[in-house]
Amino acid sequence: MTPQIRLQAYAQALATQQWENISPFMHPDICVTFSEGTHKGIDAVEAAFRKTFALIQDETYTISNTHWIRSDENMAVCIYNFHWSGLINGQMASGGGRGTSVLVNEDGNWLILTEHLGPNAK
Repeated sequence: MTPQIRLQAYAQALATQQWENISPFMHPDICVTFSEGTHKGIDAVEAAFRKTFALIQDETYTISNTHWIRSDENMAVCIYNFHWSGLINGQMASGGGRGTSVLVNEDGNWLILTEHLGPNAK
């Protein structure tokens, strides 16, 4: 599997809002930065994802305009646009921005080492 296919599969797993579907994509040393903070390590990242899933019901998450900055047999780095929509307290809400992901190849398995999601650049 290529890192490009792996990232698309990750986005599809996110759409399920089930940590059990997402965790296989994560490196044990993962570091994720969301608007509310940076989460280091698989346990902290799991807590952050579960908190988000509890807040946003029936979420739809997509990525687009993916640009692979570097990709070789060991590492891949990409930037992309992300968009989400769902229900927060029963009201429709949506947002999006720019994402950066770094994937590493460990024994033929592409894992996300870091992910940074933030607002679009001005």
